Amino acid sequence: MGKVILKSASDINISRKKIHQIRFLTKSTFVLTFDRNNIQFLSGQHVIVGTKGSLNQREYSIYSGENDDYLEIFVKEVLDGNVSMQLRHCKPGDFLEVNGPFGTFKLETKDMYSRKHLFIATGTGISPFHSMVTSYPGINYTILHGIRYLSEAYDKNDYNPKSYIPCTSKEKSSYYNGRVTDILLDYPTEPDMMFYLCGNSRMIYDVSNILRNKGVSGERILTEVYF
Repeated sequence: MGKVILKSASDINISRKKIHQIRFLTKSTFVLTFDRNNIQFLSGQHVIVGTKGSLNQREYSIYSGENDDYLEIFVKEVLDGNVSMQLRHCKPGDFLEVNGPFGTFKLETKDMYSRKHLFIATGTGISPFHSMVTSYPGINYTILHGIRYLSEAYDKNDYNPKSYIPCTSKEKSSYYNGRVTDILLDYPTEPDMMFYLCGNSRMIYDVSNILRNKGVSGERILTEVYF
């Protein structure tokens, strides 16, 4: 989710939510936990969030699970980003203005537990997949997570260690060294496998081309562009 929204007087669905926790994963990324109340969502969807009284709002994929009593979003601080910098300086007890949920990027429920899922993310694009795995831990999934450094393997202990593969492009690690496009070239695909892509537009374009060259049909590729 990369779009900044300018709030108007017609935004009648905005609700006010109290922040309960701010949990930093790195110096520039953090998880905001706030009231859920009556918000119902499907993992993969997003909400539009801004600080109380601000004209600027931004779309964020929901990070928490469908059955959690709270809502979470995963935020990367951007130095020239109005919304992320405002959220960075929030504290427990402050209020957010939240609208949603929105979006069609979500799990295909047909044969959910019998088919395989390949989740491909870059950076904070891991967010909707965290929600999906938290909501449906019994699904058969693998996550290819493109990051620069292993320190950016956000909340990696929340995933099955056999199912989460961090792909580091700036340092060598005991996992995969290279980009998600590199590992995907030799990654086996299967006829019943579903592919979910979330992250920067360049990755999504390149990965989609690789999958199509492997014979994967378009209806089995679902995408969500962050930047």
